[in-house]
Amino acid sequence: SYAEARGACDQRRGNLAWVSGEPELRLLLGLLAKAAVPAPALFWVGLKRNASACTHEEQPLRGFSWEGVEDGTAPQEVPAALGRWLQEPLRSCLTARCAGLHLAAEPGDGPSWGWKE
Repeated sequence: SYAEARGACDQRRGNLAWVSGEPELRLLLGLLAKAAVPAPALFWVGLKRNASACTHEEQPLRGFSWEGVEDGTAPQEVPAALGRWLQEPLRSCLTARCAGLHLAAEPGDGPSWGWKE
């Protein structure tokens, strides 16, 4: 679960990963490919929408933001390329939600990755 993944990072004095741009995303996807992770797979990252934040369909991260960043602030400008959602997140302004990086089973059957709530 998200909470278990976050707890495991906390125990190691770390944080869930966050992706600030395409170079980091390519690096992360490359590392997962080298690790020969069986797909489909979902990896928890520090992508979260607080209960007080709303879903924004016009934004790449849909109102989600990165938690665990050094000074508590994530990059303000999110590249449009990071806005790949396998399924649009639930529209809400009342519920905290988290999202993970989903790797597809068959790279030839559409996107090889996307965010999944």
